[in-house]
Amino acid sequence: MKSRVSTAIDKALRLTGDVRAGEGVTALLLGLNVFLILMAYYVLKPVREALILGEGSAAQKTYLSVVEVFLLAFIVPVYGRLVKRMDRRRLINTVTGFFVACLIVFYVLGHAGVREGVAFFLWISIFNMMIVAQFWSFANDLYSKDEGERLFPIVGFGASLGAVIGASVAGDFIERIGIFELMLVGAALLVVEVLLTNYIDTRERRRTRPPVTADRHGSRPTARSGAFGLVMRTRYLLLVALMLMLHNTVKTTGEFLLGRTVQASAIHEVGANDADGVKRAIGGFYSTFYATVNIVGLLLQLFVVSRIVKKFGVPIAVLFLPLASLGAYGIIAFAPSLNAVFAAKVAENATDYSLNNTVRNMLFLPCTTEQKYSAKQAIDSFFVRLGDVGAALVVFIGTTWLSLSTSLFALMNGVFVVFWLLLAWRIGRTYRELSISGRPPESSALPVDALMRRLSGRLRHSPA
Repeated sequence: MKSRVSTAIDKALRLTGDVRAGEGVTALLLGLNVFLILMAYYVLKPVREALILGEGSAAQKTYLSVVEVFLLAFIVPVYGRLVKRMDRRRLINTVTGFFVACLIVFYVLGHAGVREGVAFFLWISIFNMMIVAQFWSFANDLYSKDEGERLFPIVGFGASLGAVIGASVAGDFIERIGIFELMLVGAALLVVEVLLTNYIDTRERRRTRPPVTADRHGSRPTARSGAFGLVMRTRYLLLVALMLMLHNTVKTTGEFLLGRTVQASAIHEVGANDADGVKRAIGGFYSTFYATVNIVGLLLQLFVVSRIVKKFGVPIAVLFLPLASLGAYGIIAFAPSLNAVFAAKVAENATDYSLNNTVRNMLFLPCTTEQKYSAKQAIDSFFVRLGDVGAALVVFIGTTWLSLSTSLFALMNGVFVVFWLLLAWRIGRTYRELSISGRPPESSALPVDALMRRLSGRLRHSPA
């Protein structure tokens, strides 16, 4: 019976990807797992926008990224220590349970009249980074490079579908049950998700390894090596970190452009004196926006992503998003209306959440186990948020010193995209080299202390 069910699942999934015998069940379970994670996030995302824009401004959203970086500088090392002390199941249960408890606290405080827009904005940003990175570390460890390239598009479909359903639920419920009640909906989804994760872990235990063990390449984690040091010493990982950092600078600056346009439109429609009406208008717009982005992203994930990866490979697929972003900010620069910004950001975000999200996680397939867990968590959280700091600096200078219009902001973002494109091209070449050699990325950068000794030696022997 199980064999027939497994075979039927394999055949059904072959309509969207290259699934081989016995691979369908695991891919389907992983897709359902990330479906629940993204559904919870998109249920909560309009709540975040309504609270932060209703209590503050679009610029404040960008500036808070600086606070996020300081928080992550503390949280990422703590997470690394948890990885070393706990097995995978206990780690996931502990981290997810913490986030569920936080949602219940936010719900109670919100109904008590506490202004929690800033706190909730910071919390959900960290939640999204850590939970999603943790899931993809798990998926990377389950699959070999060949399996990941074939099956990640199918797993990623679960993420795209969860985002669509989550945004739709938020749009339906935000008027019926209220903003704060959506927090409880998100908490319930996370509880179901962690139960499913426990089942997958039990089912796949014989095929997987705990996070801190020898990996398939035979290397062992360095006991004194932290996540940040691992990234800085490995050229490939450092390039990936820099690319994602620049990507997030571009993306967050674009979100500022969208938020500023939406806020001005809501105030114009409702009136500045109706604070609750402005919040509802903003929340309603973002529900529609996220639903549109995720429907387009879902279609791309279902019909386009696996075909692009199969036809062009990861080295070319990683170039698609920066090319899409270049077109998007060209449109905004010359037509900065709400409709134009809406269309451009839908195209950019849909590509990001489908093709780019799948490919960026494939970049870790050639890596060692330690690199997949420790370095990936550092890159996907801390270094990505450093990109937000870059965006905060851009927004501060552009609004405070230069008084840039939306069009000029878009042109400046286009310049950043060009550098992003160059980094993506270099990473694609390195990925191809790693694939050919069959070896994981090796540490090539000198440790800081060795570099300082070398510089000191040169200074001592230099002519006066």
